Amino acid sequence: MPETKLIRRAAIFGSSGAIGRALCVQLAQQGCETIYAGSRGGEIPPGFPAGTRVQNFAFDLGDEASIKAAAERMKHNPPELTIAATGLLTLPDGTGPERTVKRLDPVVMARVMAINTIGPAMIAKHMLALMPRDRRCVFAALSARVGSISDNGLGGWHSYRASKTALNMLIKNFALEMRRTHQHAVIAGLHPGTVDSALSRPFQSNVPEGQLTNPTDAAENLLSVLAGLTAQDSGNIFDYAGEKIPA
Repeated sequence: MPETKLIRRAAIFGSSGAIGRALCVQLAQQGCETIYAGSRGGEIPPGFPAGTRVQNFAFDLGDEASIKAAAERMKHNPPELTIAATGLLTLPDGTGPERTVKRLDPVVMARVMAINTIGPAMIAKHMLALMPRDRRCVFAALSARVGSISDNGLGGWHSYRASKTALNMLIKNFALEMRRTHQHAVIAGLHPGTVDSALSRPFQSNVPEGQLTNPTDAAENLLSVLAGLTAQDSGNIFDYAGEKIPA
């Protein structure tokens, strides 16, 4: 993989999650000058090297006004890299992904779409407007391989799959739109693999040995992938090894 390019300013939406927190720490260790770390509670993630400039902020994926306010705070010193490190697989009440069409529930479906698709779209709406037109900048969102229609050979997980497929389409749309005015911009989706996190924990017993990644390694992989992407890659979804995932 290519060496990670130095990022001077970065914004991580979802810094309290396992991957988001690890991304913040990795960026700090790589010399990132300013890290905007956003979470629902607005706390600073633990583990930062001494001297790191962290600007924490609170936001709620279901509250566009909070996302707009966060972007307003950054507009005078905008990030070169923004990552929506958010996502939901199992609801707080324990409701997991549906394995059969008989389990579909409109309330559950709406919640999954709100968090996995609409929330990142609102982050893009307000953060893409801050991207410079004269140099490389990156917007990325955590997606999943199961969002690929052509790669779907098992079915099931209806709401989660659909929410990630919809997110992937939006990423493509945003890339096409930004290409008209931001020739150096990279808009991409990222599949981090199966990471040891709260999201994957209920399903880790089914993960083959050696395929569960710790958050630190996952963050390093994702940042390395992003470092190697160019404007020609914009609009696509990539896995943790840098391989393009089919639509």
